[in-house]
Amino acid sequence: MNYINNAAIIKRQLIVRLAKMMLAGNLNSRIDFIPLQQAPKDYEAMRCCVHHDRAVLHHRLMALLGFAIENEQPEDEIRTLASYVAEAEQKGDSRLDEKILTVIDEACSSCVRANYRVTNACRGCVARQCLMNCPKKAIKIENGHAVINEMLCISCGICAKACPYHSIIYQPIPCEEACPVNAISQNERGIERIDENKCIYCGKCVQACPFGAIMERSEIFDVIRSMLDKNEKTIALIAPSIIGQFNTDMGQVVTALKKLGFDHVVEVAYGADITAEKEVGEFVERIGHGSICMTSSCCPAYVQAVDKHMPEIKNLVSSTLSPMQYAGEWAGQQWPGARRIFIGPCVAKRAEARACNFVENVLTFEELGSIFIAANIDVAECEDVASDRIASSTGRSFAISGGVCSAVVNGTAKNGIKAEEKIFNGLDQKAFASLRAIEKIVKNVTFIEVMTCEGGCMHGPGVISNPVVARRFLEKILKDQANDS
Repeated sequence: MNYINNAAIIKRQLIVRLAKMMLAGNLNSRIDFIPLQQAPKDYEAMRCCVHHDRAVLHHRLMALLGFAIENEQPEDEIRTLASYVAEAEQKGDSRLDEKILTVIDEACSSCVRANYRVTNACRGCVARQCLMNCPKKAIKIENGHAVINEMLCISCGICAKACPYHSIIYQPIPCEEACPVNAISQNERGIERIDENKCIYCGKCVQACPFGAIMERSEIFDVIRSMLDKNEKTIALIAPSIIGQFNTDMGQVVTALKKLGFDHVVEVAYGADITAEKEVGEFVERIGHGSICMTSSCCPAYVQAVDKHMPEIKNLVSSTLSPMQYAGEWAGQQWPGARRIFIGPCVAKRAEARACNFVENVLTFEELGSIFIAANIDVAECEDVASDRIASSTGRSFAISGGVCSAVVNGTAKNGIKAEEKIFNGLDQKAFASLRAIEKIVKNVTFIEVMTCEGGCMHGPGVISNPVVARRFLEKILKDQANDS
C-alpha cells in the first residue's frame, strides 16, 4: 500500500520549486534559495535544527539534478547548488551512470539494527513464556520486566509469539526490510549503502524509508531542458498506468503533455500490443521445441533479479523486448532524432532505458504531476484529444497484475495451444524460492507472469494516485473500450 507521507510531500514540493524555476528561466540564480524557502527561519525543524533540514534539502536537490550523493568529496560541501546546475548543463546525460539510486547520509537516521524489543506493556507475568521458550536464553527478568540481551538474540521471534500481552515487538530497519534481495545494509557508521551488484532497482527502499534518505537520481533537469529547447523535438512515451493517475481520460493527459511542451505523445500500450504478439510467437516456438514454461520479460526489476540472483532460470525468461522499447523504437522511426522520454511508475525503467537505444530519459508520474503543478496545468480541464499512437485494451491491461499473462495465454490459444497461467504478484523471498524451482513446480504448458510490484505497475514506486482507486478507474476505461469495439 502506498501511504501518504510527509517525506514524499517534501520531495514533490522540491520538484515543483525546481520545475518552476526552470520554466521561468532563473534556476541558476534562484536554486540556492530553495532550501531557505522550504525551511525558513521560523520553520519547525524535523531534525535537530533548521540547518540540518536545509542540508538534507540541499542534498535532495542534488539528487533531483541527477547527482549521486556518495560521489560528494569533502571540498564539495561548500559547493553551491548553482554550480551543480552548471555541471549538469555542461555534462548533460553523460553524468547519469548506471547508479540509479543514491543515499543521503545527512538524512539517514542510522536506524537501530533489526531486532525484537520489550515494550512497557510487559507485566512481568509469572508464566515467563518469553524466557522459558527462548532458544538462546537471551531473556531475563529485571525489576519485574523482561529484558532481551541483544548480543544473544537471534531474532527468531519466538518470544513475541509466546507473549500473552503482545508486549514484545519486532523493530525492523524499514529500507532493509523492504528490499527483496538484501541489497541495502549499514556501513561502519550506520549509514545505509546500496550494493549495485545486488540491487534490482525496484524502488521499494525509496518508498519504505521514513526519512526520505533514499532518492532516485532524477532526469527531470534534462527533460525540462529539452522541452524548452525549440531546436529539439520531444516525444512522451506514456505507460498504460498513467490513465489512473489523474482520474481523467487518456486524451486529456495527451493535451496536458502537449501544453507542457512535448511535440508528440505515444502510448506505450501500443508497444505492449507488439510485446504480446511477439511473446506469443516466442512461447509457441518454445513449446514446439519441448519447453513447457516461459516467464514474462516486461518488468525490468524482475529481469535484473534474474540476471543478478537467479541466473539458473535465465533460459526461461522471454527474450521479447518490453513495451517501452517497442514504443520507443517505433517513435524513433517516425520522428528521427527526437528525444524519447518514457513516463511511468517505475524506478527500474531508468536502468532499462540507459541500457537500450530506444529511450533517452525517464520520468515518474510523481515527477510529471509536480511539473504539471509548476506549469499551472490542470489535466482535468484539458481537452480530450487522441495521442499520436493509441493502443488496444489488451496493451493497456499490461498495467495490472495478470494483464500480460491474459494477453499471452489468449494469444497462444488462437494458435491451438492451451496454456495455463501462473502469476507472481510481487517479488519476495518466497517468490524467489518458487521461481528457482519453477521447472519442478509446473506440470503442464504454462506462461508465467512476474511483476516485482504487488498489483502490477499501478502500485509502482513512482505513482501519485491511490493504487486501488487508480486500478478501478483503469478497469472502467478498459471495460468501456471493450464495449465500444
